[in-house]
Amino acid sequence: MISALRSLTTKRTFHTTRCVASSGPDLRSALKELIPARKQELLEIKKNHSDVKVGDITVGSVIGGMRGNSSMFWQSTSLDPEEGIRFQGKTIQECQALLPSDPEEHDAKKSFLPESMLWLLMTGDIPSETQAANLTRELASRGRTIPKNTNKLMENLPRDMHPMTQLAIGLASMNQSSQFAKRYEQGALSKTDYWEYTLDDALNLIAALPALSGKIYSNIVNDGKPLGEFREDRDWSYNISSLLGMTTKDSCNRQNLSEEQANDFVNLMRLYTGIHVDHEGGNVSAHTTHLVGSALGDPFLSYSSGIMGLAGPLHGLAAQEVVRFLIEMNSEISSETSTDEIEKYLWKLLDSKRVVPGYGHAVLRKPDPRFTAMLEFAEARPQEFEKDKNVKLMQILSKIAPEVLKKHGKTKNPYPNVDSASGILFYHYGIQEMLFFTVIFGCSRSMGPMTQLVWDRIFGLPIERPKSLDMNALKSLCHMS
Repeated sequence: MISALRSLTTKRTFHTTRCVASSGPDLRSALKELIPARKQELLEIKKNHSDVKVGDITVGSVIGGMRGNSSMFWQSTSLDPEEGIRFQGKTIQECQALLPSDPEEHDAKKSFLPESMLWLLMTGDIPSETQAANLTRELASRGRTIPKNTNKLMENLPRDMHPMTQLAIGLASMNQSSQFAKRYEQGALSKTDYWEYTLDDALNLIAALPALSGKIYSNIVNDGKPLGEFREDRDWSYNISSLLGMTTKDSCNRQNLSEEQANDFVNLMRLYTGIHVDHEGGNVSAHTTHLVGSALGDPFLSYSSGIMGLAGPLHGLAAQEVVRFLIEMNSEISSETSTDEIEKYLWKLLDSKRVVPGYGHAVLRKPDPRFTAMLEFAEARPQEFEKDKNVKLMQILSKIAPEVLKKHGKTKNPYPNVDSASGILFYHYGIQEMLFFTVIFGCSRSMGPMTQLVWDRIFGLPIERPKSLDMNALKSLCHMS
């Protein structure tokens, strides 16, 4: 039945949604062109096919975190166990080839702009160079200042407060500037207008993230003093990098990077944030944002809740665990190229009932395409990384660890996930405050849940309210006395 529904949806999409080109120069006008056909598409499915069953729910899934239950509508990404993540049907490789990059970058190793990925998520279409540039300018214009109260609050947070707590507080405080919340409270908002005010808030939230992440990092490493400048004529990832002090012209260049290294760091930021924008709807940060938003919470409250979910060790904090793991292993082996020592280390780890950080995935059963993209970033810069024993160990482990895990036989997916590479690359360039890695993740992940929140309002989706079962109900289903 699932395949039948997919076939139906694909067929309908071809005949309705995909025939509408998002030709508008800005995101709002592009969405206005697309909305009528998209709403009609979902209405037709709801009206004519609501009785189509999507899988079966078992007692095991009810008490096992609902893993594998196909029970959410998420319109922009899908995760296949074999193929990995697809953004509006496109693989990471296709996105790298098709999405616009920074027109000021002439390096062949440049990465696409996350802004162009945001356009793709929102509309389903590859933006033109002009559309991507317009969205870049709009985000930069919206992000040049953040609300005064938020700014004051961030400046007065304890310097040793967890970075993700700082980010959640900053985002939640921006609720005071929410256009959606303000208009709704005034009773001046019709349901058909929900999406436009949600879009305004969503764009303001995404646009504020460079400034918020820069303030958090300066709180951690520079007693709150600014590390760089916000440039309204540069892209979103460049401004994140500048405000972290990682550019040569617009920041303190805290790590004394060369021009080439600084450009590479900006492209690493573009790559990382571009491929982390979304990972379907069931992960904790996306699902939490959607859940809070389904009660008509504004984007700031909704995503601040998602950020708290992202801060969990089983979700967003995984990259730092890999960095610790690589550093610890390198301290206990004679060489990062010693295959025998690496294998023995891994077996010792597994025999002690520990896991190999950065390997395995809840859904994927093949190497994570996001890991492949990060690995290719390092491989394209051999001179930069040739003396970094931690990066070299990461590269070698990606070949050795899967074979060890296959022999061990207790891992459903023995392949590297994106956390295997992402943290150690940031660490190489000097972002070594490991709790901060997840703030960068939080910047990126905003784009997928914000896209869904806008479309939730467009489609008029209801509050999420699943039915729960108590112990007696479970026992009854299982015919237990």
